[in-house]
Amino acid sequence: MTAGSGIIHQEMPKGQKDGPMWGFQLWANLPARHKMMDPRYREVKSNQIPQVTLDSRVKVRIICGEVNGAKGPVRDIITDPEYLDVTIPAKSGFTHSIKRGHTVFAYVIEGEGYFDERRDPYAFEVEGRNYFDLSRDSLIGAENLIVFDNGDRLSTAAGNKGVRFLLASGKPIREPVAWYGPIAMNTQEELRIAFEEYRNGTFTKRRTQN
Repeated sequence: MTAGSGIIHQEMPKGQKDGPMWGFQLWANLPARHKMMDPRYREVKSNQIPQVTLDSRVKVRIICGEVNGAKGPVRDIITDPEYLDVTIPAKSGFTHSIKRGHTVFAYVIEGEGYFDERRDPYAFEVEGRNYFDLSRDSLIGAENLIVFDNGDRLSTAAGNKGVRFLLASGKPIREPVAWYGPIAMNTQEELRIAFEEYRNGTFTKRRTQN
């Protein structure tokens, strides 16, 4: 969904009766010149997301981007994102080309893996850990986020449990962000005007239908 100047939305997910529901949302900010672009909405079902299996038995579901000639259904996004669901079996590896200059991160869903080729736990900072814990490993487990430095290649290896993670990247906007609640603008003044327009019913400037 691209909200632009015409969509006010609310998600109302329904979980299973016998347990919680897990989900992930990825929001991409728009550059200033596209903030009030025409809105659009498209539904993508599970069976529309291609999956490729690589030689190392690695499985990649392609939500946005391209792997081995297979393209994801989410396309034509301003910040040129890539969004992959990667599953690596135990003691296997995955190497993937990324665009230099893009912001790249991975979020571990299940299992554990190595996201540093050197496997050096002192080559990067880990927030929330004791810096004087000399026994720490470079193996990263579930519910951790890894932010990568600039480069053109990502190399990941699974531990004994295998690993599943989301891999996302996109072109940085390099603009200031003024954010409050559901609205993100560039300045506090723009944010104030946007909320005034929302209150008086003029924020939604264009209308679209599903």
